Amino acid sequence: MESILSREDALALLTKYNKEPFHIRHALTVEAVMRWYADSLGYGDEADFWAQVGLLHDIDFELYPEEHCKKAPELLSAGGVGDAMIHAVCSHGYGICSDVEPIHEMEKVLFAADELTGLIGAAALMRPSKSCTDMELSSLKKKFKDKKFAAGCDREVIRAGAERLGWELDTLLDRTLSAMRDCEAAINEACAAYGA
Repeated sequence: MESILSREDALALLTKYNKEPFHIRHALTVEAVMRWYADSLGYGDEADFWAQVGLLHDIDFELYPEEHCKKAPELLSAGGVGDAMIHAVCSHGYGICSDVEPIHEMEKVLFAADELTGLIGAAALMRPSKSCTDMELSSLKKKFKDKKFAAGCDREVIRAGAERLGWELDTLLDRTLSAMRDCEAAINEACAAYGA
């Protein structure tokens, strides 16, 4: 993998184009989940790259929602991001707002987990604890099946992501829930620094 920005520079790039706490929280969540996946799938030596792709994947969404994944290459390139990371960022919108196909396992994980982190986060907010640390897979599966719950989270994208990885849907749900459980304290701490 190519060299990447320092985390400070990546955060500065993210916050140059993203001010809304919701978008910053999502970026920090996907960053942590992608690092968890890199470590758990045997890509620990690429964990910083995976995490930075997660952090920057929606860089253009807040300011340019109609150009999502189309404006990203320009913003990322101007910020010093290399071609491999730009490809990875754009691949998460494959078939929706991008024709860049997820090829590398990291890109497939991002494609699969991005929407799912939103669903898990929404489900956590409905719990008395406001946390996913006490959420069971069975509870997440009920929320997944309820199309009225977090209707903006595209279940077909999540299913397609699991299929692209060659995983059962339950495997993707369980692993991503485990990632968010394990990372929740770190995500909350990072979010607090940005008022997210």
